Amino acid sequence: MTNTAVQLVTASSRTATFSVDAHKHFYALDQRLSWSVTKPDGGAVVVRGHASSVAFTVSGLEPDQIYDVSIGDTVFTFSTKVESALIDIRDFGASPVLEDNAQAIAQAIAAVPVGGTLRIPAGLWNTGPLYLKSHMTLLVEQGAELSSQSDWTGLHIFPAWHEDGRVLGTWEGVAEPTFASIINAIDCEGLTITGAGIIDGGGDRGDWWTWPKESRRGARRPRTLFLSGCRDLTLSGFTVRNSPSWTVHPVLCDHVLAVDLRIENEPNSPNTDGFNPECCQDVRLIGLFISVGDDCIAIKAGKRHSLGGPNRPTERIDIVNCLMERGHGAVVMGSEMSAGVYDINISHCHFVGTDRGLRIKTRRGRGGEVANIHVVECRMDNVATPIAVNAFYFCDADGRSDYVQSRTPLPVTAETPSLSGFTLRNVEVVGAGTAAAVFYGLPEAPIRDVVIENYHVTFNPDAEPEIAEMASDLPALRHAGIVAENTHFKTLSGLFPASIDPTKNDRANAEQLL
Repeated sequence: MTNTAVQLVTASSRTATFSVDAHKHFYALDQRLSWSVTKPDGGAVVVRGHASSVAFTVSGLEPDQIYDVSIGDTVFTFSTKVESALIDIRDFGASPVLEDNAQAIAQAIAAVPVGGTLRIPAGLWNTGPLYLKSHMTLLVEQGAELSSQSDWTGLHIFPAWHEDGRVLGTWEGVAEPTFASIINAIDCEGLTITGAGIIDGGGDRGDWWTWPKESRRGARRPRTLFLSGCRDLTLSGFTVRNSPSWTVHPVLCDHVLAVDLRIENEPNSPNTDGFNPECCQDVRLIGLFISVGDDCIAIKAGKRHSLGGPNRPTERIDIVNCLMERGHGAVVMGSEMSAGVYDINISHCHFVGTDRGLRIKTRRGRGGEVANIHVVECRMDNVATPIAVNAFYFCDADGRSDYVQSRTPLPVTAETPSLSGFTLRNVEVVGAGTAAAVFYGLPEAPIRDVVIENYHVTFNPDAEPEIAEMASDLPALRHAGIVAENTHFKTLSGLFPASIDPTKNDRANAEQLL
C-alpha cells in the first residue's frame, strides 16, 4: 500500500501549510482526511482538523518548535520558524468598536521587530490602508476579519512613480496614480501574510464597481493586496474577498509563494481578477481556490504606452493543484504582455464554468513575446472555449482598427507580438461549447510550435453558437474542433474524438504543419 504523500510547502512561526497526495489529485481530495499535530515521541495533540483539498494550513502553533503531523498513514515531522516577538494590535488601541483602526494598527506594525509577528485576533477590524514592512509576519487568526473602508474621498493615493523614478502606481500595465489598498507592501523583503482569517477589500460597499474604467480624484481603483517591488513573499491560508478591482496584485516582485488561499468576488463585479502577477519572476501558486468576476489568474508583463509603466518580463510561474471557477478565464496571459511572458507551467488544475480555460490575448501594437506555456494533467468542466490564443484582441480605443484587425500580412516590427511554444498534454475537457481550441495567429507572425498530446474533449449538447474570442470578423462556433489560423503545430496526437483534428475544420486558413 502506498503511503500518503505529504509535503511541507511553507511554515511561519505559528502556521504550517502542507500538500497531500498532490500528484494524484487536482484541487479536491477524493475523500476528506483527518489530520492531527502532536509534539514528537507521542506528545499530546496540539491541534486537529480535516483536509478536503490538496493544500491545507495548520494554525495555532508555537514558534521554534518541532511537531509531527499525522494524516492518512503518514507521519511527517516539521518545525516552525523562530519568532523575535508577538505584537497584538489590541495593545495599541485597536478595537472592534472603532470605525477605523488604521492608526492603531500602524503603530503596532511600527513596533514589530525584525522576525516578529503582528497578531490580528478574532473579531471584525475596520481599517483604512495598512502598510507592511520587511521581515515581519502578519497573522490573521481564525475568526479575524480585516475590513476595508469604502469611502475614497480621503483615501491615500499612490503616485505613478517613486521619487527615484521607479513605477509605483499602476493600472492595466500603465503607470497611473492608484488608491492605496487595505494591504500594501512596497519594497518589502521576507514578508509573510498567513492565518485562517479574512481580508475584505470592501468592493461591495461604496461605489467601487460603478466606475470600473474611470478615475476619482485622479486615481484608479485600489486592489485588496497590492505588493510592489517585493522579494521573498509568502501568502498562506487566508481568504481574500470583495475586491474593488484586481484582488491580489504582485508587481515587479521576485520569489512569491501563494498557497491555500481562497479568493472570492461577486460574479458581476467588474475587473476583479483573482491573482495577477505582473512583471514578476519565480512565482508559485499552489492549491488556490478562485471564484471571481473576471479572470481567475491573469499573468501580465506591462504595456507599451506613452505614460510608461512596469517593463520587465514575467517568467517562471508554476500553477499547481488550483481550482478556478466561474471567471472569464481560468489562466490568462495578456493582454498586457509587452515585456514578455515566459515559462508558465500549469499542472493538476481544475477549471469549472469559466468562459475560457487557458487564454492568451494580444494584438499588434503590444509587441512582446509569449513563449513556453505548458498545460499538463488538467481537467476542464463546462468551459465554453477550453483553449483560446488570440493575436487580434480588440482592446484599447484602436482595437478595431485596420492595423490591429487586418488579416493581410503587415511588416514585422517591434510592435508585432510573438507567440510560440504551447504544450497541451493529458488534458480532459467535459462540456465544451464553441470549440476544442481556437488559435488566431497573425499572418506575418504565426503561432509556432504547438504541441497537443492526449487531449480528450466532449461537448455540451445544449451549447449555442458563440464567438469564441474578442476579435473582429470571427464566426460563431458550436462544437468545432481545433480552429487554427496562421498556426504551426509541432505535434498532434491522442486527440479524442477524432473530429477535433484541425484537418476536419472548414476554416480556409487552417494550417497543420507536422
